[in-house]
Amino acid sequence: MPTWKPGDLQAGEDLARRLFDTLRRESEDLPGVTRKSYGDGERMAHRLLIEETKPLGVEALHDAAGNLFLTLPGEDRSRQLLVASHIDTVPHGGNYDGAAGVVAGVAAQAVFHAAGRKPPFDLTVLAMRAEESCWFPYSYIGSKSALGILDPVILNTVKRSDTGRTLADHMGEEGFDPDAVRRGASLIDRDRVVAYFEPHIEQAPVLLIEEIPVGIVTGIRGSFRYRNMKAIGAYAHSGAMPREYRKDAAAAAGELIHRMDMVWEEMLADGRDLTVTFGEILTDTEQHSFSKVAGEVHLCLDVRSQEAATLEVVRERLHVLAKEIGDRRGVTFEMGDLTGSTPAVMSEPLQDMLRVSAEASEVPYKVMASGAGHDAATFALEGVPTAMIFIRNANGSHNPDEAMEMADFDRALRVLVDTLAADWPDVINKKDA
Repeated sequence: MPTWKPGDLQAGEDLARRLFDTLRRESEDLPGVTRKSYGDGERMAHRLLIEETKPLGVEALHDAAGNLFLTLPGEDRSRQLLVASHIDTVPHGGNYDGAAGVVAGVAAQAVFHAAGRKPPFDLTVLAMRAEESCWFPYSYIGSKSALGILDPVILNTVKRSDTGRTLADHMGEEGFDPDAVRRGASLIDRDRVVAYFEPHIEQAPVLLIEEIPVGIVTGIRGSFRYRNMKAIGAYAHSGAMPREYRKDAAAAAGELIHRMDMVWEEMLADGRDLTVTFGEILTDTEQHSFSKVAGEVHLCLDVRSQEAATLEVVRERLHVLAKEIGDRRGVTFEMGDLTGSTPAVMSEPLQDMLRVSAEASEVPYKVMASGAGHDAATFALEGVPTAMIFIRNANGSHNPDEAMEMADFDRALRVLVDTLAADWPDVINKKDA
């Protein structure tokens, strides 16, 4: 393991605290903070990062989409390590979601600079644009544009939620080049990239409950989603219609929810990774009534797993259950359009390196899946060796009460810098992603 003087690590920790404080102050929007994608807050954050890393000898570049590349020259300039995340937030969100990863990257650069040593390869911190799809309803705009794979159609079709203006308009207004984005322009040479790391706050309470400061992520769950399911039965009088003649959409929907919960429990008992969520359950306000059997219920279903085979098995079980329940209760389930995403598996060699670093520094860690989506999924699915580090965080994310403890950030930073400075084995290459 590399050795650091206390002042080396302190330099990174001090920079991180200064950055978090300034980000909070300059983007305050009570009760939280707001940094809009391609807006004032995101622009401020990029300017701050450039100013704070300039004394470290960092080279700053924006790509055609406005993603910010901050590169500390390494011993071997023919290859590159990426540490990346996003800097935008949801409206009135917390200060750490996304920003913790970018700040960890520049803090790592500060550690190398304070130690008077170069990283083994160019160390590039990538602050990506527009990860929070509440602003532009499309996933991973920043990471896809950084890799040159953004669907060009969305530049003129996807509009920001608060302005109604297109992504291309906002890119151009910020001084960037949507035409180059359409052509697939990219500053990333994939043959140079040794590894991609994304530190991020955990967005659930698992690490908090288990009293563990750091998570090493095995994969980012993919999903299948039915956003507009319907249970179609028949409206009837609540007092007059006997049970055996009812076509009760509410009862059928309730049974489907219960049976799918049992499937989830069964899969977990079998060691499968899975979450099952019915996020909307609605009767028709125009027709429902206290004294009516429900004739229609709207449902939306979100099923996630880091195992593609598990998603397929659960989807098949869903259809079997819907038919069986529907036939027995005289109700039809209309599934509507199917959407979803592909699971993204993190590099096992990179996970091993992170574990070695954590154990050497006596940082307790948990090996765990990520239920939420992250830009890391884009890189992993494009064949880039990818890893994620979770940092313990109270109160979830996307809210002003995010509560990452700086002591936990410092532990994650130590794991990150030790890994970046390690002797890099030849096994880290694209086939291991």
